[in-house]
Order: sequence, then C-alpha cells, then structure tokens
Amino acid sequence: MAHITLQDVKDEFVTPKHSSAFGKLITGEHIEIGVLKYKAGEGAQMHSHPHEQISIILSGRSRVTLNGEVFEVGPGEAVHIPPNVPHKVEIIEDSEVISAKSIVDGVGHRIG
Repeated sequence: MAHITLQDVKDEFVTPKHSSAFGKLITGEHIEIGVLKYKAGEGAQMHSHPHEQISIILSGRSRVTLNGEVFEVGPGEAVHIPPNVPHKVEIIEDSEVISAKSIVDGVGHRIG
C-alpha cells in the first residue's frame, strides 16, 4: 500500500498490555508509525521491548522515565528509546504523538 489516507485508518488501542495509547497505525515491513493520542493522567507503565522506538511530541506534555532518568518532553521534542531499555510515560497534558517503532518478529506497537 503506497498511498494511505489517515482518515481511512481505523483507530485502535495499540498496546493495551502496557499503555493507554489510542490512534492510527501504519505498518510496513521494517517500521510502524503511529499517530497516537493520550489524555492527561494516562500513559504507559514501566516496560521494555526489543523494538527501537522514537516518539515525537506534537502537542501536550509528558514525563518520561527512561533507564532510570526522568525528564519532561513537550511539543517539538522527541524521545529515543533503544531496544530493551526500561521506560514509562506519564501524560501531564492531553497529548498527540508520532511514534515510530521497528518491527521485530512481525510485531511493532501491537505487543500482545
């Protein structure tokens, strides 16, 4: 699928085991991109995965714990999460995020 219209992509809870992220996923062979929304007070509990992940904050504010370091991110900032590094996200303000995740064994964001 070379051309994708975002409004045609169904919204879903993308990692319900770890996170409250809700939005659209576009999956390729080696990478998956999510346009995800979170409400204040939501987020992702501490977890790790074999995927490399980069999240770009479009709007809102989050507190991230990454390998024991805690910091806040907002619009125009990004977070790089290397494979197998423990991390969690606490949403401070309603947020929209672009999340790119590598595909490992056929799986990206949809961790079962």
